[in-house]
Amino acid sequence: MKLLMCALLGVLLSQPAVAGSKVIATGGSTSIEGAAGGGIVPWAVINGYASSGQWSVNSFTSSVGVDDFTLQNFGIGASYNNQWEVSLTRQKFQLDTIGGDLQQDVFGLKYHIAGELLYTSLPQISVGLQYKKHRNSGLPLAVGAQKDSGTDIYLAASKVYFGAVAGRNLLLNATVRATKANQIGLLGFGGADHNHYQYMFESSAAVLLRPDLAVGIEFRQKPNNLAFADEEHWRDIFVGWFINQNFSVVGGYVDLGSIAGLAQQQGYYLALEATF
Repeated sequence: MKLLMCALLGVLLSQPAVAGSKVIATGGSTSIEGAAGGGIVPWAVINGYASSGQWSVNSFTSSVGVDDFTLQNFGIGASYNNQWEVSLTRQKFQLDTIGGDLQQDVFGLKYHIAGELLYTSLPQISVGLQYKKHRNSGLPLAVGAQKDSGTDIYLAASKVYFGAVAGRNLLLNATVRATKANQIGLLGFGGADHNHYQYMFESSAAVLLRPDLAVGIEFRQKPNNLAFADEEHWRDIFVGWFINQNFSVVGGYVDLGSIAGLAQQQGYYLALEATF
């Protein structure tokens, strides 16, 4: 993972990275799996501020802390031409109450198919994939997961509506994900009775109080593959401050439902991002 990150960063820095043409906040933040979007949902937007013929490079770290678990994420990403996005993310899921941790790597790729976030009637539409590989798969396989790796495929549509809420701009996003992942892959992929792709719905809504300040909500539907414990849908409320085109911070409240039989997992979300 570290070698892949260094190689990607080296290639990108050798190119003319002159990003900065896009409107502030239109690249979103970086979600927990590395794709541009909100906190828990990938949007159709492409990360960074690269426009036609430009590169953008970003790095991020985020943390989700709930009653019995802590999820830490860090990674790097790049975008080109406001059309392509690639990311590499390491996730560490600490089992604070049970003891130990789980880790996985996520490789993400996104392609902007059609439409525009701001200036056309057609929403921005993107397709993406996330290949996930567990680094210590003993526990997921022991609790009934079929595999320690898997690929999520998603289709997202995002659109900003000018002056829609008390004169403030409104961003709406809808994402459909095909997945076999248990707890986004941290508990492996598939189960004894459910080892096929299922289609999950995800959504986000954010009001821009100022061009650099957004407040929003998200919902993420989850599959329920493992017999030993129910998996519930995720929700969050967030505030994002896009300080400038190089730095942003997002914080919020998350409700992750039941995880591994431990109910009412609620707590905080915090993400920091640097973009160049």
